[in-house]
Amino acid sequence: MSMNEKTEAYPLPELPQIPEQTFHIKDYGAADGGLSLSTEAIQGALDACAAAGGGTVLIPPGLWRTGPLTLHSRINLHAERGAMVQFVSDSSLYPLLPSFYEGNSGWRCQAPLDGEGLSDVAITGGGVFDGSGEGWRPVKRFKMTELQWKKLTGTGGVADEDGEIWWPSRAAMEGEAYVRKLQESGETAMEVYLPARDYLRPTLLSLRNCRRVLLDGPTFQNSPAWCLHPMACEQITVRNVQVRNPWYSQNGDGIDLESCSHALVEHCSFDVGDDAICLKSGKDEEGRRLGKPCRYITIRHCTVYHGHGGVVIGSEMSGGVHAVRVNDCLFIGTDIGLRFKSARGRGGVVEDIVMENITMSGIIHEAVSFHMFYAGVEGSQGHDDQLLPVTEETPQFRDITLRSIVCQGAHTALLVNGLPELPLAGLTVENLRADSERGIILRNADGLKLDGIRLQTAQLPALQITKCSNVTITDSDELLLTRS
Repeated sequence: MSMNEKTEAYPLPELPQIPEQTFHIKDYGAADGGLSLSTEAIQGALDACAAAGGGTVLIPPGLWRTGPLTLHSRINLHAERGAMVQFVSDSSLYPLLPSFYEGNSGWRCQAPLDGEGLSDVAITGGGVFDGSGEGWRPVKRFKMTELQWKKLTGTGGVADEDGEIWWPSRAAMEGEAYVRKLQESGETAMEVYLPARDYLRPTLLSLRNCRRVLLDGPTFQNSPAWCLHPMACEQITVRNVQVRNPWYSQNGDGIDLESCSHALVEHCSFDVGDDAICLKSGKDEEGRRLGKPCRYITIRHCTVYHGHGGVVIGSEMSGGVHAVRVNDCLFIGTDIGLRFKSARGRGGVVEDIVMENITMSGIIHEAVSFHMFYAGVEGSQGHDDQLLPVTEETPQFRDITLRSIVCQGAHTALLVNGLPELPLAGLTVENLRADSERGIILRNADGLKLDGIRLQTAQLPALQITKCSNVTITDSDELLLTRS
């Protein structure tokens, strides 16, 4: 069955309907040049546009410094090419809001671009939205050269006792332990979290429970935490967007579609500090209780440069991930190419996934990785061999097809590290061509089909199978090629 036949099972997302009227931020007192904040002016234009029934809020070329902005329904925030919207990193300007981050609900600083319960919302144009992430993020020393580390620490901020993590402020550093203590005690009142506001860094864009969303054209960069985070949204289109974060940016994900339905990501580029295009659906018991899968997702014609993974499913996938189609993407220098990750305790089902026509070059670790112990050490030993009961906490990955994958340069072509109590089921890999140090490593899988595999590896054997059942290999006579 072809890719087109697969995707006909569900429609592509609806686009927002925006009224034909324009509100110019200069008419509301916005001043470019960065000498003063334009928060009130830009928010005033957004509010006036909403009060008039919706339309386009126009940001012209120039430098516009601002605090967080609250979006509204039936509005297109359009930043023209040459416009730089820079969100300052003064945490006192960012109120705490109930939000979701890394699969858990809790208090976070308001996102610079923030909206909840909206319909028909767009952000378009050729402008740049910058989150001033350097004023929020910690930096790990091992990710920098000594010269870079010396320059960073010379700008101010504070390093931890071991001198291995730099924080923009002491309040940010101390906030980590403070928040952990509050969470362990079950404290939920917003007021008690205020002292940790420097630590509760926001995503650059947070849209929650929204419908008919369009991101088309802008560059989103330098986010405090994740960059783009639609949560429990429906009918989402992301196209012609550039997402940029420093490669060392902590939690610097590109886009995290969490518990979203009917989404299209196409013709976008990502160069980020963590996973680039990631599908999630909540974490552990809270995610299972919410029970909102990420489903009917199409990702196509995207390029990923630096990132921990090109297209990633997990690790927070407790509500499930279903009906995903990925095609015609290019990954250059990512840590991992196609990445599936989970852990015991997550639960959830990942199924009906088709990824094809993927080209990769210079992958640092695995071209394709299925890792049910992603936070642990690779290998089928120690706790990996322990057979636990299958419960609602056991993650399931099944019915996944990978087709026409080409990778020039990787440490490992394909890694499957499933759970012994519930192996990865129904994985089909067709026409995988890879030049890598190691070939294919399979552990704890059932119903594997390998067809048309061509590998050049530096290490033998090129295929290692451990505790797998029903493995079928066809048209792969050259599987054991070694690189000269």
